[in-house]
Amino acid sequence: MLTLEIVTPEARVYSDTVDTVVIPTTSGEVGILPGHIPLLTQVEAGELRVTKNGKDETLIIGEGFAEIENDRVSILAENAITEESIDEHAAEAARKRAEEALKNRDSMDEEEIERVEAALRFHVAQLARKLRGK
Repeated sequence: MLTLEIVTPEARVYSDTVDTVVIPTTSGEVGILPGHIPLLTQVEAGELRVTKNGKDETLIIGEGFAEIENDRVSILAENAITEESIDEHAAEAARKRAEEALKNRDSMDEEEIERVEAALRFHVAQLARKLRGK
C-alpha cells in the first residue's frame, strides 16, 4: 500500500492509503506502485488517478511537486479538487476569465502570465473531466 497526501496552500485535499497513483508530470505520466524508487518530480496540471481496492478515483491537480519515498507519495500543488467537487459552471467562468486576462498579456509580467496560464490549464482539466463523465 501507498500513503498518498495532496496538499494545497489552502488545505489538505486528500490523505489516504491507496494501491496505485498515476501523476501527470512535466515529462509525462508517472505510475507509482509500492516499492517505487525515491523520486522528486514537477507536477503538471491535469488528472491524477488513484486506485484503491480495485476502484478508480480521479482528482484534478494544478502545478506543483511530488515526492515519492518509502511508499509515501506527497504532492504539493497550487490547486487540487476531487472529481465530485468540480463545479462545471464555476470552472467555465474561471476559464473565460483566464482567457480574457491573457488577451492583455502585453501589460503583464512573465510571472503573472505563467500564473494565469497555470490556472487556465487547471480549469480546462476540470472541464475535460466533467465532459468525459457525461
